[in-house]
Amino acid sequence: MKQFKNGIFFQVLFFLLFLNAGYSQVQRAKNPVIFADVPDLSMIRVGDSYYMSSTTMHMAPGVPIMKSKDLVNWTIVSYAYDTLANVDAMNLVNGKSTYGRGTWASCIRYHNGMYIVSTFAQTTNKTYIYKTKDIEKGPWERITFSPAYHDHTLCFDDDGKIYIIWSVRKLMIAEMKEDLSGVKEGTERVLIEDANAPVGKNVGLGEGSQLFKANGKYYLFNIAWPRGGMRTVVVHRADNINGPWEGKVAFQDQGVAQGGMIDTPDGKWFAYLFRDYGAVGRIPYIVPMKWEDGWPVIGVDGKVPETLDLPANKSLIPGIVNSDEFTRKKGEPALPLVWQWNHNPDNSLWSVTERKGFLRLKTGRIDSLFLKSRNTLTQRTFGPVCSATTMLDASGMKDGDFAGLTALQRKFGQVGVKIVNGQKYIFMVSNKTDQPTELQSLPLSQNKVYLKIECDFRNRTDVASFFYSLDGKAWTVIGGPLNMEYTLMEHFMGYRFGLFNYATKEPGGFADFDWFRINDKIQER
Repeated sequence: MKQFKNGIFFQVLFFLLFLNAGYSQVQRAKNPVIFADVPDLSMIRVGDSYYMSSTTMHMAPGVPIMKSKDLVNWTIVSYAYDTLANVDAMNLVNGKSTYGRGTWASCIRYHNGMYIVSTFAQTTNKTYIYKTKDIEKGPWERITFSPAYHDHTLCFDDDGKIYIIWSVRKLMIAEMKEDLSGVKEGTERVLIEDANAPVGKNVGLGEGSQLFKANGKYYLFNIAWPRGGMRTVVVHRADNINGPWEGKVAFQDQGVAQGGMIDTPDGKWFAYLFRDYGAVGRIPYIVPMKWEDGWPVIGVDGKVPETLDLPANKSLIPGIVNSDEFTRKKGEPALPLVWQWNHNPDNSLWSVTERKGFLRLKTGRIDSLFLKSRNTLTQRTFGPVCSATTMLDASGMKDGDFAGLTALQRKFGQVGVKIVNGQKYIFMVSNKTDQPTELQSLPLSQNKVYLKIECDFRNRTDVASFFYSLDGKAWTVIGGPLNMEYTLMEHFMGYRFGLFNYATKEPGGFADFDWFRINDKIQER
């Protein structure tokens, strides 16, 4: 009997251990932690909350602020600004645009109860600093000065001095004024002559500076990009911010690089980095980190782990992207934070109240090129696969109008409705060759049409497919697939879904979108 009881005991124990192992496996986070375009991330921890800023360049509002409790699951909670500047390039007027520019790598810090987010813009050649006591609700105070300090990082030192470090390869430092309104005259100097030295002389970029202080030492993170190699994390350290600095290669795997380090309330350390991943954009990774001989050691045996000892990833819906029925209750914002405009919007030409439950995009001028038209409303695409659908009511469109759904980048694709000589057509356009080319056009005899785009980013397949439906149930492929391409300097961001409407003959028409629905699945064919 005793032997029988022991047997039952060990069976139960084995079963519980098995369940626990399975539970642990299910609960582990996976890399990338965000399979979407969230580049140039900068991060802080305040208590048990993490805040991260990122780059969205020419989009408005700009410099998204995201929040997490576990380093894995993030939600957009704010933006540093609504619009960067009232200039032609940001307003898409007089033939100008600022694709691939706008604001780049930001730096987020917390000091004396104040959240500080700084960035810079090639578009205006200015540096911008935004301050708030409430990072989620604002308001934000804005400080601007020239010039634009490229890829800078701020340091609020223990002695009360404030420093800014910036530039590429030859890294510069200057002391800032106490009110953050600029640098103190005569303090600018070279900090590190060749930030790439640990990798090799005059190699790569040496950009993406992020400075931290830990265990009484200063640690400066940068990247190098050896010719024929991959993006590499380089770390310099010093006992004094003025040096001397010593540097070493800190991490080199899969091109996962550029970022910094963060600790958890229970004393664990991680590096936050990102990876170029084709058309979906630059995607964040969290990588375990430990300390050896006063140096940060990143990775598991020098590699990016597929799984992490952190809570499991949830869907990017609704924190990073989300569906929208365009119904608004009293007191709700006109647009949720997942939305951004392509450049500054003309706020007189869109509404979610003129027709209840619809987004109305109105035309106010003539445009010959889609990429130069205003008021395209966008959200990120995401991996490994995703789709977006919408219902368009074209009854308010005028002759020469084009409206619909787009996969937005320089090599964009569109599916929508156009009006030609008073006749409605469903169309699909590809800009793969940099010449917008209509691949298919079909007569439309009704006002309402359903549109869909599916994106496949698995193993960098990077293919978008386009569909329409007359009843919202049976979907038909239109045109052809778009081989999506991440263009570096022209747009410099991952593909986005967008809702658009522009006029080519006469202004004054409008397109009504009943809803926008996003999904993490596509139809396998």
